[in-house]
Amino acid sequence: MLKKKSTWIVLGLIALAVGLSAFSGNKKKPQKPRPYKIDLPEFVLDYFEPMPMPADNPMTEEGVELGRYLFYDGILSADRSMSCAACHKQANAFSDPRRFSIGVKGDIGIKHSMSIVNIGWSSFFFWDGRSKSLEEQANDPITNPIEMANTWEVVLPRLQSHPDYPNRFYKAFGSANITKDMVLKALSQFERTIISFNSRFDRYFYGGDANALTAQEERGMELFFGGGSCNHCHSDVLLTDNFFRNNGIDIKPDSGMAKNTKLSQDIGKMKVPTLRNIALTAPYMHDGRFKTLEEVVDFYLDSVHIKSPNLDEHMSLLTNRPIFVASDRKALVAFLKTFTDSTLITNPKLKDPNAF
Repeated sequence: MLKKKSTWIVLGLIALAVGLSAFSGNKKKPQKPRPYKIDLPEFVLDYFEPMPMPADNPMTEEGVELGRYLFYDGILSADRSMSCAACHKQANAFSDPRRFSIGVKGDIGIKHSMSIVNIGWSSFFFWDGRSKSLEEQANDPITNPIEMANTWEVVLPRLQSHPDYPNRFYKAFGSANITKDMVLKALSQFERTIISFNSRFDRYFYGGDANALTAQEERGMELFFGGGSCNHCHSDVLLTDNFFRNNGIDIKPDSGMAKNTKLSQDIGKMKVPTLRNIALTAPYMHDGRFKTLEEVVDFYLDSVHIKSPNLDEHMSLLTNRPIFVASDRKALVAFLKTFTDSTLITNPKLKDPNAF
C-alpha cells in the first residue's frame, strides 16, 4: 500500500513539474536566431566586394523570413490593400511594369519604381538618393501619403494584435514587443536576399562558357564595352556603379539629387540603375518614358541633350562614337537581354510565402 501511494506521489510531482514548465514557457529565453548566409557565385567576390552589412542588423534566418512575410503583406498600408510587392514584383525583377505606381488612395507616383535587385550593395537609395540606408529607405513607402499612406501609430498595433507576427518578431529579435525599428530591419534583411548573378552573360563572361551567347549577342557585347561606352556607368558585376549622373535625357532636367543636397551641380543627377534583368524592368528611365530597350538605345545614340546642365562627362563620349547601323543597334539590344536571370523570377525563397 505504501509503495502504491509513493507511486502516485511521484506521478503527481511529475505532472506538477510538467505544468510548471508549460506555464513558464513564455518566460524562457528565446533561441538565438540562426545566422543567414548569402550564397554568392565565386566570381562576385573575385571581381567585387562582399555585401556590406550594418552592425546593428545582422542577417538571420528568422529575420529574413519575417521580412518576407512583411514584404508581401498589405497590413503595412493604410487600407491593407497594398504591400511592398505591389510595386516590386518578382516577375519584373522586383520593379513595377507600370510607368508610375498607384497608391492606396489612387494617387499616381512621380517616379518609376526601380528594381531592388542587388540593392544590398547600395549606399544611397531612391532615384534622388534621399535615403542613406536600406533600413531608412524601407520607411518611406509605408508613410508616403501617395503610396501606402500609413502611420506607425496604426501599423504597430495591427502587427501587435496579429495572431502570428508577435511570435515571429520574438524569434527574430528576441522580443514580442514590436517596434518600428524591428519592422524596418526585417524588411531590409529580406531585401538583401534579392540577388541576381545567374544570367547567360555571367556564364559567358565569368564562367567561360563560349557557347552561352550567339554571334549577334557577342557583337552587342563588343559595342557595349566599345563604341557604345555603356560600361562606364553600368560597370562591375552589379552592372551599375551606383553613382548619380545626369544622362542628358532633358535639356531642362528634373532636380534629381539636388532636391536633397540643395546643390546646383546636382541638378538632373539620378541614380544609375542596374542593367541586370533590364529586359524585365520596362518601362525605362526615372519617369518611365521609354517602353522598349530599342527606344533606350536610340535615345543614347541619337538624342542625348549635350547642353543639359551637369551633363555627365561620359555622355560626351557618345558625340565621338562610331556610327551605329541598324544591325548594330539590334545586336546591342540582343546583348542587353542576356543579362536576364530566369532563376530570379522563379526563386521560391523570394515568392509570397502565403501563395503556396
